[in-house]
Amino acid sequence: MRSFFVPAMAFASVLLAGCVSAPNAPTLTLQTDKSPEDYAQCVVAKLDKHGIASTVTQNSRHAKVVLASKIAADDVLEAYKAQDGGKVFLYERKPLASTITPSRLELAAQECK
Repeated sequence: MRSFFVPAMAFASVLLAGCVSAPNAPTLTLQTDKSPEDYAQCVVAKLDKHGIASTVTQNSRHAKVVLASKIAADDVLEAYKAQDGGKVFLYERKPLASTITPSRLELAAQECK
């Protein structure tokens, strides 16, 4: 029984540590020359190529791309209008095992800047 308990506890602690970042801290911050609307369109187009569905909301100063998750908090990318283009904030809750490689959303965010 004890030989099963130790590995099970180790595995459980890895699962519980699934959210690496703080709840309200962005996992990535970028500066872009694009407007929030153009930036969001670029990201959504890149995600669509990989079959990733997203929801976009926007107004004149802000665009928000949300990727719904069934097992964790939704991934959110927000672009705000700034003096010299835009400021982008990415909020992802990646499981510990996937922190080694960037997600499709993170790659799209970096490619569109």
